[in-house]
Amino acid sequence: MSDVELVLRSTRVITPEGTRAACVAVAGGTITAVLPYDAEVPSNARLEDLGDHVLLPGLVDTHVHVNDPGRTEWEGFWTATRAAAAGGITTLVDMPLNSLPPTTTVAHLRTKQAVAADKAHIDVGFWGGALPDNVKDLRPLHEAGVFGFKAFLSPSGVDEFPHLDQDGLARSLAEIASFGGLLIVHAEDPHHLDAAPQHGGPRYADFLASRPRDAEDTAIAQLIDQARRLDARVHVLHLSSSDALPLIAAAKADGVRVTVETCPHYLTLTAEEVPDGASEFKCCPPIRESANQDVLWQALADGTIDCVVTDHSPSTADLKTDDFATAWGGISGLQLSLSAVWTAARGRGHTLEDVVRWMSSRTARLVGLDTRKGAIAPGRDADFAVLAPDETFTVDPAALQHRNRVTAYAGRTLYGVVKSTWLRGERIVADGQFTDPKGRLLTRVP
Repeated sequence: MSDVELVLRSTRVITPEGTRAACVAVAGGTITAVLPYDAEVPSNARLEDLGDHVLLPGLVDTHVHVNDPGRTEWEGFWTATRAAAAGGITTLVDMPLNSLPPTTTVAHLRTKQAVAADKAHIDVGFWGGALPDNVKDLRPLHEAGVFGFKAFLSPSGVDEFPHLDQDGLARSLAEIASFGGLLIVHAEDPHHLDAAPQHGGPRYADFLASRPRDAEDTAIAQLIDQARRLDARVHVLHLSSSDALPLIAAAKADGVRVTVETCPHYLTLTAEEVPDGASEFKCCPPIRESANQDVLWQALADGTIDCVVTDHSPSTADLKTDDFATAWGGISGLQLSLSAVWTAARGRGHTLEDVVRWMSSRTARLVGLDTRKGAIAPGRDADFAVLAPDETFTVDPAALQHRNRVTAYAGRTLYGVVKSTWLRGERIVADGQFTDPKGRLLTRVP
C-alpha cells in the first residue's frame, strides 16, 4: 500500500462480486486493491469519501459516430468526449463513417487519430470499415489496431460508405475470419426496404412502415448463416426488431459466434409516443412499439442481447426536418445514456449491477479491453463514474455538451445524476467543470 496515491471510499461500490461498501486504492492510474470500507488509508494517499453515492466502473460505449474530421459541424472529438465524460462514459470506440475520410484504410485511420489526439477528454478507439472495394485494406487496418470492422447490408446514408451485398459480405467476412477479426453489422435487408411503402412526410407511422421488422430479421438470418459457414465472429448492431431474437438465441446455442447490442432509445422510447414531424426520434432501424420494447428487455435479462450502446449519431439541427423520409436519421445520446437506461431499468426491477454489465463490462469484453476496462478490480484502469442513482433531473437541451443540442429526451425526467467522472485516477469532470483533455488513443490488444 505504500505506493497508493488515491483512495475512493463509498458505501456502494459495484464490483464483479457485487455491490458493497469498500475503499478502492489507486496508484499510477490503476486500481491496486479493493479493500474493506474501514481499511486504513495510507498517510501519503488522498482520500475521496463519496458517502452513499455509487462508485461504478466508467462506461465503455462501443458505438459512437464522432464525425471528425470532415463533418465536425455535426460533432467532433472535443464535444463528443466532453458529453461522454459528463454522462459517466470513460471509453468510446468511434465508428468509421460520417467522417471524411471514412476509416477504411490505414492512411485514413492515421488522419482520424491525428485529429483526435489532443481533443479527447476520454479514451478513444476506432473501428475500421468494410466496403465492397477494400478487402485488401482489412488486414493492414487490423494490424494497425482497429477493434474490428463495420459493414452495412443496406445503404448507409452517405455515398462514401457503400453497403455490402451478400457476395461482398462473404468476401469481407472470409478475410476478417482469416485473421481472427470481428465484423460488426448494420443488418437491414435492402430488398425488404425497397419493397416497403415509402410515403415520406411527417407521420411517424409511415416512417415506421418504411423500415419493417422483416428487413432486420432477414439480414440477421443471412449474417448468421455466413458466420456459421465461415466460423467467423460477428456482432449485430443496434437491434430493434424483437422478432429476430429467437433466431439469435438458437444461433448462440448452436455455437455461432454472434453477439448483439441494442440502444437506450429502443429501451426507453416507443413508437406510440413519437409526435408526427419530430425527427429527433428518427433512427434506422426505427424505434418500435412498446410491446416490442418489452421483449427487448426480456432478451437483455436472459442474455440473448449482450450489451447496450448509444449509437450516438448527431447532425446539425437543419437536417432534422419534419419529413421523416428526408431528415437525417440518428439519436444523440452520449451524455444521457446512463441515466436513460437506469431510469427504465429501475422501473422494470433491474439493478445498477445489471446496467454496469450491459454498458461497461460486456462492451469492454466485446472489443477486447476487458483486461483494462469495465470493472472495479485490481489491475484495471481507475476509470469511474460517481452516480447519485435516486436523484432526478429534467433534460434541458441547453445543458448538453453535444455540439448540436437536439435530443429525443428533451423535457424527460430521468433518474441518476452523474456527480463526477474519473479517468485513470484523475477526476475529469465534476459539477459541470472539465479538466483539459486527458484521454488516450486506444488500439486493439494483440
